[in-house]
Amino acid sequence: MKKWFTRTALAAACLAALCGCQTTTSGGATGSDRSQMMLISSEEMNKQSTQAYNSLLAKARNAHALNTNRAYTQRVVNISRRLINQVGVFRKDALHWKWEVNVLSSKTVNAFCMPGGKIAVYTGLIDSLNLTDGELAAVIGHEICHALREHSREQASQQAASSIPTALVGAFIGSSELASGMNKVFFSLPFSRTMETEADTMGMELMARAGYDPHEAVNVWRKMEKLKGGSSSDILSTHPSDAKRIENLESHLPEVMPLYEAALSKGTKTRTRYRRR
Repeated sequence: MKKWFTRTALAAACLAALCGCQTTTSGGATGSDRSQMMLISSEEMNKQSTQAYNSLLAKARNAHALNTNRAYTQRVVNISRRLINQVGVFRKDALHWKWEVNVLSSKTVNAFCMPGGKIAVYTGLIDSLNLTDGELAAVIGHEICHALREHSREQASQQAASSIPTALVGAFIGSSELASGMNKVFFSLPFSRTMETEADTMGMELMARAGYDPHEAVNVWRKMEKLKGGSSSDILSTHPSDAKRIENLESHLPEVMPLYEAALSKGTKTRTRYRRR
């Protein structure tokens, strides 16, 4: 039994090392192409995320909270279209994802984009921060980049690797334990500092390419700082400090401002497939 465990652990470690050599995106102007450990397939992750997303939408629909604010819904959809139209710079296949965009009426200060392009924005985020279109583009762009980098898949893979052999075996056979773990990743666990910083940086590049002023990404985190006094926001339960996030974003402004200026000079057009329920 001990020999079997040792062989399994060794095989898993070797597999993890091999899988760690891949990256999910091209670097773009900001060089976001860090190697990632991926032990779980995209297909399995997308399947689980679609189920979780549909369940969330069903609950919102039953509570009469799905896309009930027409003005907010149209605004979120329009901004998302422009951003999604630019995702090809990071990964071409994402242009053909089955994107969905929905707005949930709730005081929750949150937004997310699940694997495969399932976007949800809560009205509480827009209201609490009084977001401009550019600031909202920064938030949505950040969430889209979590999906482009497949951070949920990476995080689930890290969890599986840390619990070798049980979780790893479960990951490959598609067990209920895996489904439970993925649900935790989707809804409970904040991303790591590295993942959050990547999403901040890539999101700012994405918004710049879509014709939104990158300075507004910095504004978002200044607003977040003020909101934190007594707020229990889900979107704020992330690791990097606001000061660090602002410092990182400002350091990349020289790289992305020319992209913004180029987008303004040629205009931005949107031809994106998306669904709204």
